[in-house]
Amino acid sequence: MRRGQTIILNLVAVLALGGFLWLAEGNFDGYKIQILNLIAINIILALSLNLIYGFTGLFSLGHAGFMAIGAYICSILIMTPDQKDMLFLLEPAYDWVQNAHAPFLVAVLAGGLVAAAIGALVGFPLLRLGDDYLGIATLGFAEIIRVLANNFPRLTNGALGFKGIPDYANLWWNFGWCLVTLYVIVRLLKSNTGNVLKAIRDDEAAARAMGVNVFRYKLLSFTVGAFFAGIGGALLASLLTTIDPKMFLFTLTFNILMIVVAGGLGSLSGTVMAGIGITVLLEWLRVVENPVDIFGYELPGVPGMRMVVFSLALIMIILFRREGLMGMRELHWQSLSKVFSRGRA
Repeated sequence: MRRGQTIILNLVAVLALGGFLWLAEGNFDGYKIQILNLIAINIILALSLNLIYGFTGLFSLGHAGFMAIGAYICSILIMTPDQKDMLFLLEPAYDWVQNAHAPFLVAVLAGGLVAAAIGALVGFPLLRLGDDYLGIATLGFAEIIRVLANNFPRLTNGALGFKGIPDYANLWWNFGWCLVTLYVIVRLLKSNTGNVLKAIRDDEAAARAMGVNVFRYKLLSFTVGAFFAGIGGALLASLLTTIDPKMFLFTLTFNILMIVVAGGLGSLSGTVMAGIGITVLLEWLRVVENPVDIFGYELPGVPGMRMVVFSLALIMIILFRREGLMGMRELHWQSLSKVFSRGRA
């Protein structure tokens, strides 16, 4: 398929998405719109983790930490000084925290950039570790960020967190950033840098023998992934309008990892599809936590049961469909045209 045709089809797809969002705003209730917003944010987070883990082979469990950084930076910048006066009850905020204020776009970018800077800083020593050790170390990093957020009341308001965060993150912002994330990662992976990242994932020793600066490319992938994780955290903070340290536990990273594994390590198409499916499934599974009436007998709801079902689903995927939904394959216009041509035949 020619490049011009691909561009036209991409534009048509974007316009179709815009039309769907416009219809959704006018016809969907608040709950369904919230799920759509969560779908967009989860896709951003899963794409960023897939870049690190699926395309570069770095087993990172620190996404919740980068999300926390983006969420707190964005919240500090979009809240007004008057709001901060009312929120900081334990101790007064630092002067630069109290007076900091910026438009939403600048605040989201700042959250991503600070997360990327810290990702580069911690990645410099941690990326020299092996797979399992890297996973443990990044998990420790995420926990350190959460503990720091809990114990710096003049910066993060401690355990109380932030409430009343302006809700700028609507469908247009979230899906706009989702498209930007997808575009940037697609362009990165189609470049020579993307080929190097895949070579490192497939055989790091061979890539090093070919003269590739393996550490440099690992650090690049880790930093870009941290940037978009910070963007996702910033959007999530504005969407939920409240954050606190307990939000950024390991379960948050686990949910994103589930999307990546279910969609396929090394498949952006699979990540997008799994992001939609698993976000909807997580909401639908809330039913199992509610009381159930069976033949006149009421069974009490079990809090946390949906995560048990969710974990069992992950185990089943690993056992029977290890490559995920798409494996390392991608869904593109050329493959779709072949499917339709076979259907006509």
